[in-house]
Amino acid sequence: MKLKLEALLVAFLKWRIRHMSSKNFVLILSAVIGAIAGVAAVTLKEAVHLIQEGLRHYVNGGVGQYLYFFLPLVGIMLTVFIAHYILKEQLGHGITDILFAISKKSSLVQRSKTYSRMITSAITVGLGGSVGLEAPIVVTGSAIGSNMGRVMHLNYKQRTLLIGCGAAGAISAIFDSPIAGVIFSIEVILAEVTIAAFIPLLIASVGGALVSLSLMGGSVLFAVNGTQPFLAANAPYYLLLGVVCGLVSVYFTRIMYRVERWVGTIKKRFLRALLGGLALAFLVFLLPPIYGEGYDTINMLLNGQQDQIFAHSVWLPTGAGVWVLLVGLLGVVLIKPAATALTIGSGGSGGIFAPSLFLGGVTGFLFSYALNLLVPEANLNTANFTLVGMCGVMSGVLFAPLTAIFLIAEITSGYTLFVPLMLVSAIAYNTGNYFEKFSLYTKRLHEQGILQNDKDKQVLSMINMKKLIETDLLTISYEATLGDLVDLVRMSNRNIFPVLDQEGQLLGIVTLDDIRQVMFDEESRKNVKIKSLMHAPPAI
Repeated sequence: MKLKLEALLVAFLKWRIRHMSSKNFVLILSAVIGAIAGVAAVTLKEAVHLIQEGLRHYVNGGVGQYLYFFLPLVGIMLTVFIAHYILKEQLGHGITDILFAISKKSSLVQRSKTYSRMITSAITVGLGGSVGLEAPIVVTGSAIGSNMGRVMHLNYKQRTLLIGCGAAGAISAIFDSPIAGVIFSIEVILAEVTIAAFIPLLIASVGGALVSLSLMGGSVLFAVNGTQPFLAANAPYYLLLGVVCGLVSVYFTRIMYRVERWVGTIKKRFLRALLGGLALAFLVFLLPPIYGEGYDTINMLLNGQQDQIFAHSVWLPTGAGVWVLLVGLLGVVLIKPAATALTIGSGGSGGIFAPSLFLGGVTGFLFSYALNLLVPEANLNTANFTLVGMCGVMSGVLFAPLTAIFLIAEITSGYTLFVPLMLVSAIAYNTGNYFEKFSLYTKRLHEQGILQNDKDKQVLSMINMKKLIETDLLTISYEATLGDLVDLVRMSNRNIFPVLDQEGQLLGIVTLDDIRQVMFDEESRKNVKIKSLMHAPPAI
């Protein structure tokens, strides 16, 4: 069966070479990859939804309420077991792995990554891990693109483009945001994009969006009822929010990095999973809103239901005072990065997309709500600031300001806040970049010298010196005659011949130009020694 499939593939590739240009073939593949990534995204979302719905009636009141706090621990332990014993993979920041594969592995991504991150992230997030599904589905889409390129015998540049197509289709499908999918791929995954490369990304993103719309309908991730048009008079407040979001993104990055490194000092994987999971369970007990992706909390903030945020809390009951609510939300901002780091660092599978959106939403709400209490005449719309805060922190954490702008605009089905989104995204990005030069995705790669800021250095770092060394040169002894060298010329494809001594050490070289005038003279072939013709190589 396998031989028949290989024969069919070879026949197809021969037909493709004869009848279709590489450019058109890549366009077709981009649509296929985008659609497959869309199916993967919908499958992952539905799997998590089924797990959460199946557990929901066990954690409502009574003893089940306390089980709720330990579900993330169970999820992490299960994920570590499956990753180690079944999938035999090392988890972590998936998008960092994709960037490493592009930079150092010729854009070849493991075939198992086409499904492994879907399985592990469904378990981690479904059981309440404080991470998101976006990075795992980006890894899945990128792996689909890479392996499709490998099967079709495409080159490194084309495989890299198909990785970007997979990422664009995945983001487009999971958020129902085709524009953000394309821009994310350009800002985060691909180093350089030409107009010719831009078209496949568009096609892949549309493919992912169409699959998502067909299978799930036009669902809106965040249903917003209370937004108002942007007022120019509020621009100073948005400027200040941009700075706050930038500082929060720096805090998020540094806490994530330090907690992950601390958890990583525990070498035994199951002990690390147990201790990290217990620590996460304690944090969820303190502040239940950090459980899971946190999108339910964002929807409550957007629709004026902030009193319901701490409904599962045993120490901060529903209907607590305003200042108690603000203290609770401030605690969420401070603890969420540690919860995310514990989830990923202890062996869970997930990404930082959702945590950055969650943290930004809470920051924006907290900022506007507190200002309205302190300065009543400001009369700020908390829903507006919640949405714009999501954009700001995401921009500062991912170093992807355009992705953040268009993602928030698309997932809320409205562009009325485009001006403050642009303003806060720019300010937050520059504030974050002032303190942190690299995003969480690239920080470790820069520290290891794998990625460079300078494009020329980056290109040079991707060159493997072993591949540059020429090994098809035919050597000759310095005691040999010109006739011996002429015999080598007949067999060689090169015009350079290293001359060696009796120990095999390089003495010099002879080039075809050196012997062109005498190589056809019979007397010279017999009597002229190579040592009289050789000269020093131009460089050693």
